[in-house]
Amino acid sequence: MKFLSYLLAYRRFLLIVLTPLLLLPLPLIIKTKEAECAYTLFVVAILWLTEPMPLAVSALLPTVMFPLFGIMESKQVASAYFKDFHLLLIGVICLATSIEKWNLHKRMALRMVMLVGVNPAWLVLGFMVSCAFLSMWLSNTSAAAMVMPIVEAVAQQIIKAETEADALEMSCCNGSINPTLELDENIGKYEISDCKDKENQVNGYDNNMASTVCTIEKDYEKEKEQNLPPAETGRKSKEDKYNGIFKVMCLCVAYSATIGGLTTITGTSTNLIFAEHFNTRYPACQCINFGSWFIFSIPIALIILLLSWIWLQWIFLGFDFKNMLKCGKKKTAREEASAQVIQKEYKKLGPISYPEVVTLVLFILMTLLWFTRDPGFIPGWSSLFPKYKGYATDSTTALVIGLLFFIIPAKTLTRTSSGENTVFGYTPLITWKEFQSCMPWEIAILVGGGFALADGCEVSRLSEWIASKLTPLGSLPLWSIILISCLIVTSVTELASNPATITIFLPILSPLAEAIHVNPLFILIPATLCTSFAFLLPVANPANAIVFSYGHLTVMDMVKAGLGINIIGVAVVMLAVMTWIVPIFNLYTYPSWAPNISSTNSTGL
Repeated sequence: MKFLSYLLAYRRFLLIVLTPLLLLPLPLIIKTKEAECAYTLFVVAILWLTEPMPLAVSALLPTVMFPLFGIMESKQVASAYFKDFHLLLIGVICLATSIEKWNLHKRMALRMVMLVGVNPAWLVLGFMVSCAFLSMWLSNTSAAAMVMPIVEAVAQQIIKAETEADALEMSCCNGSINPTLELDENIGKYEISDCKDKENQVNGYDNNMASTVCTIEKDYEKEKEQNLPPAETGRKSKEDKYNGIFKVMCLCVAYSATIGGLTTITGTSTNLIFAEHFNTRYPACQCINFGSWFIFSIPIALIILLLSWIWLQWIFLGFDFKNMLKCGKKKTAREEASAQVIQKEYKKLGPISYPEVVTLVLFILMTLLWFTRDPGFIPGWSSLFPKYKGYATDSTTALVIGLLFFIIPAKTLTRTSSGENTVFGYTPLITWKEFQSCMPWEIAILVGGGFALADGCEVSRLSEWIASKLTPLGSLPLWSIILISCLIVTSVTELASNPATITIFLPILSPLAEAIHVNPLFILIPATLCTSFAFLLPVANPANAIVFSYGHLTVMDMVKAGLGINIIGVAVVMLAVMTWIVPIFNLYTYPSWAPNISSTNSTGL
């Protein structure tokens, strides 16, 4: 037992040491560049999947192993660790830093929820939409961390209002009525307030008649109460209802943060990794940009978001469609409590400040420049530089706007009561220290390691070897190949980080598409989207972990809810890639920008 305890304590160290040792026969026996590159790939992939040490540290292994095996020179490997992706990431993080610093994210989220309303079902949808919108521009982790405290406060107030309403109902049933308080109208066939209304509305009857009417209704409620289950069962039912409210409101944040990240290239690191890998491997293709990605992904995200909302409502609270669509009726106790919390939080923000206005303007400007660079159906602003076609990318826009955050002052002159100007010291919207605290350097190095592995696979011809071995898959129907790849990455990403998963599979799926003579986008786009579907476990992604840390969920709650959303996500992606994505990229035609490895292979169409 003592020996097992030692093994358990040093399991990470043993994994780091044994992984390269156990795989060492591969390059020693085969002695080819392909085998040596495969050895490096397997070692790094296993360390990424098991995470015995930080992902960024594992990502640095190619800088040592490739030069030692003679696959690439050290300076060639080093050049893969900083590419256009990193410039785009820097610009986006500048925007995210300013949004978080000046609380613009909180203002946008609360305003969106206030627009949706405080009906419990619509309130959850409001939080989902606001969190998804934030994760389009910020990291999924940041979006969940920003919205979750607001959701927690609202949920606590809902439970408090429910408890007070239940206590008031109990006192009413016992004959003690407080006319100054109102009950939730959903608890009985007749409301207590109806008694008061009838006393005020009886014309031609004396007070005894009105009192008789109320007494009859009280007797009816007492008879109804006798048919209810025992008190203990009722108490447990109410606890389950309260727990269900917490679970739905927590899970809606975790899942919507992930779903929202699907819609933009900058929304999640997996999208950025795909875009950089694709543009590096197929430089002749200029079809993947901010606008084209948004056009095909926004319907996917909206459908998944709506179905996820329905699924969460049904599995934890029951889907009361009639109550959801009620309008014009008086707000219940829980709705009043929710509205008060949201309005109170919004008032704390005060009037919109100068830094918030500037950040919002720069945010809108960055988005417009991304959309209008090369929209496809009309000439974009990049056409103003015909001699330098392809020179300006989305990272150019991100950096131009990002630099402005370090230039524009955060404060303006203000006048005192005597009319004199108060001069503030010059401070930009964000400082370098604030930027560094938000910059995900681990992701930047991880992505660089993935690019280095991809370059090594090309130089060592491992990609060609993989393509030759995958050629027989061309006999399968195309939809089954796509579905299998989606299910594989969806399963792996539950145990490994999303960036590590997509970095491992992109160099495998690209040669697969080329080997079976299929447009690479047909396989790469659905696989990239499905890599984000880490909904099952708290450790699957940081957004899940943040929500789980509040203590309202169990692992089985997440598994039960996440399994359904995983199925919904894969189904919607399969529907999209076989319908509206096809004409956007002309997927049924093998493109000229992809290598023509085997033009005789069947596509299985």
